[in-house]
Amino acid sequence: MAPQYSRQYVSRFVPSSGFLIVFFLIATSVVDSVLLGYDSSLMGSLNVMPSYYNYFELSTATKSLNTAISYTGGAIAAFPAGFLVDWRGRKESIFWSCIITLIGAILQTSAVHIAMFIVGRFIIGMGLGVAATATPTFVSETAPPKHRAFALGLYYSCWGVGTLIASGVCYRSQFVDSTWAWRIPSLIQVVPSIVCLFVLLFVPESPRWLVGQDRHEEALEVLAVVNGGGDISDPLVLIQYREIADTIAWEKTEGRQLTFKEAYSNPINRKRLIIAISFAAMVMLPGTNIITYYFGTMLEQAGITDATTQLEINIILTAWSLVIAVVASWYADKVGRKLLCCLSLTGGIIAFYLVGGLTAAYGTSSNKSGIYGTIACIFLYNGTYSFGITPLTVLYPPEVLSYRIRGTGMGLYTMATKLCGLFVTMVFPFALDAIGWKTYIINASFDILMVLFVIFFWVETQGLTLEEVDIKFDGVKHSDVPDLEELKNGKVDFVIDGPPLDGRVSNTVEPKK
Repeated sequence: MAPQYSRQYVSRFVPSSGFLIVFFLIATSVVDSVLLGYDSSLMGSLNVMPSYYNYFELSTATKSLNTAISYTGGAIAAFPAGFLVDWRGRKESIFWSCIITLIGAILQTSAVHIAMFIVGRFIIGMGLGVAATATPTFVSETAPPKHRAFALGLYYSCWGVGTLIASGVCYRSQFVDSTWAWRIPSLIQVVPSIVCLFVLLFVPESPRWLVGQDRHEEALEVLAVVNGGGDISDPLVLIQYREIADTIAWEKTEGRQLTFKEAYSNPINRKRLIIAISFAAMVMLPGTNIITYYFGTMLEQAGITDATTQLEINIILTAWSLVIAVVASWYADKVGRKLLCCLSLTGGIIAFYLVGGLTAAYGTSSNKSGIYGTIACIFLYNGTYSFGITPLTVLYPPEVLSYRIRGTGMGLYTMATKLCGLFVTMVFPFALDAIGWKTYIINASFDILMVLFVIFFWVETQGLTLEEVDIKFDGVKHSDVPDLEELKNGKVDFVIDGPPLDGRVSNTVEPKK
């Protein structure tokens, strides 16, 4: 039994049960993902609702702008969000992202003209940009190592929950006999933010951020609560603390915080940043966002023009993607990151080539077999994407970024993601109008370059703590404690040479001779 320990720093709202702590940490990830998925899918569903496009009298240009403007807000907010996350902490940054998103959702719901709607969408995008920077950073640094892959894998896997809710709400709302029916799904957008504010009461701050702020005793207490049932003398807790403290102390030897220029001028950090930022293109540009935002246009080109049928197919597609993504998140740590990404991209390339070919052959015909084949390939594409890219979306970038550049790097990654999303939402509707099925062929051909980049440039991080990943980049571990897995597997023994809170916390554990 773990010794009784009176908390000094961690809130009493944070549960003592390791299971409940992991539950709330995962809930933080899930709720933010649901909000992101709901917002992203909302525009795809609104775009086929008569009450929406008739109310605003949309053209192709305004349809693209309404969809893309949230990405503009996200791109603008993402980079400074990295500094906010480092300055005010991971948890507080998530709080502010919820407040910003609530304000935007209220403006969007109450919009009486297109300008007001666009401003609301822009503010929502800013909130989502902060959330997408803060939440993965927080969860990656706080969740126990054995649950990190699942917790972060669910971040974008539960994006499907949000899209499913949005699709269902929009489907039901279209039967409301009112020109204001589109406001119903817009109003529901406030719910995830309110739930997230509630969940934040039950989670602690990131122990790595606390160590970075020289709040060592508080960090040790958080690690004990999250990993050891509150026992600050647990060897598993102490070895994690020592590893974190030693690594961050080493990173501070050249200064407290690297500027972007300083980070990029270092070859090792430059590689970390290139891997993380370039992954944004693999998340946003392989073809999934064409389906997400312009699914109606794709179905029209495939021969299905009825709005109700389009929404029904969209709901089924979303449910299919969600199931695969959740299952894939559970097994994300069983397959190497590089292999998982390559398999996902390769499957998507094959599926998108088939979508292009079938659309070209049957898009203007009444051949039901050809139309159903096209829809099946769209399902196949979403399945391959959900299998690999979805769980990796916010799992891999924070793993390859060291502590000193994690906040800034995640901000840059989020900004790159939003800019890629902006490109998709603004450019692809015009491409679909101009060259139709050829858009899919060009997109799939571009994806081949992504596979080659992963094979030759990515670094494998499967099964490692965030500090152990440093060995892959730096060639050396910045702490003299053995790896966590060695202790768990009984390969090493430990003795404790003093009270955990004697002012020399980083020296409380030594390997037996």
